[in-house]
Amino acid sequence: MNTVRTADEENVGAQKVAVVTGAGSGIGRAVAVELLAAGWSVTLAGRRVETLEETASQAPEGGGTALPVRADVSRPEDVAALFDAVRDRFGRLDLLFNNAGTFGPGGVPVEELPYEAWRHVVDTNLNGAFLCAQAAYRQMKEQRPQGGRIINNGSISAHTPRPHSVAYTATKHALTGLTKSLSLDGRPYGIAVGQIDIGNAATDMTAGMQTGALQANGETAPEPVMDVADVARTVRHMAELPLEANVQFATVMATAMPYVGRG
Repeated sequence: MNTVRTADEENVGAQKVAVVTGAGSGIGRAVAVELLAAGWSVTLAGRRVETLEETASQAPEGGGTALPVRADVSRPEDVAALFDAVRDRFGRLDLLFNNAGTFGPGGVPVEELPYEAWRHVVDTNLNGAFLCAQAAYRQMKEQRPQGGRIINNGSISAHTPRPHSVAYTATKHALTGLTKSLSLDGRPYGIAVGQIDIGNAATDMTAGMQTGALQANGETAPEPVMDVADVARTVRHMAELPLEANVQFATVMATAMPYVGRG
C-alpha cells in the first residue's frame, strides 16, 4: 500500500534546516559555518546584512544553503519576519541556535550602570532569546512531522559572575530558567531544548581577555582562550542527536580559565 507524504515529510531526512541568531560574527558565525559545511540549510540572522553575507561566504562549496536575513532579535516584528522567511524558503525548522547577545558596557559598577544599558542587555539577551524561542516553538509544534531542537547560548556567567557584569550575568541566569521551562513544555511535541555554556572562546568579544581581565580579587590578569571551532563542533553534536536524546546542559571552556574556583 502506497502512503502519500506531505511536502514537509518528504524534506525530513534530507537537508536539515537551522536558524542561527547573531550569525554575523564570533560564535554565531563559527556555528553557522560548521552547520553549512555539514549540509544544513542555515538562516543567518543578525542586524547587519553585510556581516551575514561574509559568514555565508566562508562556508565551503558543496555544503548547505545559506539565507541571510536582517533581524534585530529584540524587536518582535523582526523576529516574526525572520521565521516567516524560514517557513517560506524551507518549509520547516529543525534547529534554532539562540545565540545573539551582548555584554553591554564592560567594567561599569552596578551603582553607575545606566538603566538604558541594563535594558539593552535584557532586551537582547533575554527578551530576544524568548521571542526567537517562541517563534521556533510555534513552528516546530505546527509542522509535520512535529518537533525540533532549540539550543540556547548561555555562558559561564549563567553559573558564576565576573565583577561588574550585573546585566549580562542576570540575563544569563534567566536564560537557564528559560531553557528549563522550554524543555519541559516542549516534551509533548517532540521539541528538545538544551543550553551550551561557553567560557573564553576566542572571538572579537573576548579579545581583551588574553591581555588582562578583572578578577574577583580586584587584580587584572590574562586569561587563556580556546578555539571557537571547538564550540561549533559541540553545538553541531548537540544539534545532530535524534530528538529522543538531548544534551540538557553542556559546558565548554578554555581548560585553564578561572571558572572552577573563581573568586
